[in-house]
Amino acid sequence: MKIVAARARVTLDTDVYVSAFQFGGMRLLHMAVDGDIEIAVSEPIIGEVIRVLRDKFQWDGYRLHDARRQILGFATLVTPKLTLDVVKEDEPDNRILECALEAAADFIVSADKDLLRLGSFAGAPIMRAADFLERQEEQQEQ
Repeated sequence: MKIVAARARVTLDTDVYVSAFQFGGMRLLHMAVDGDIEIAVSEPIIGEVIRVLRDKFQWDGYRLHDARRQILGFATLVTPKLTLDVVKEDEPDNRILECALEAAADFIVSADKDLLRLGSFAGAPIMRAADFLERQEEQQEQ
């Protein structure tokens, strides 16, 4: 009998969402839809994703609304109770940490150098998407 491990609870950085929506790196998002992982998101993260897609990639209102709808469809919305000031170099990175803390995330996935430099936060390793995906594949093989 195979014992199934609990689903990992993950907080994704804005760059992961932007990569998925703009460049097609949807694997992590599909894992949430399929129930393999649980993604926690907050309104500040969604707002930043929408802002980047609008300002950097000129997404129109319809596409932005659809992206927001999709995120809320596969992620669990949390409302952080604490305001953190951990990352001094890039203050908005603290919104990711706040969400992860509120959600009791097992992992934080990001390509941001300031977050990656932390290594972990509140017991949650901070890693690149490729490293997280590799870890998940190894877990499933066991």
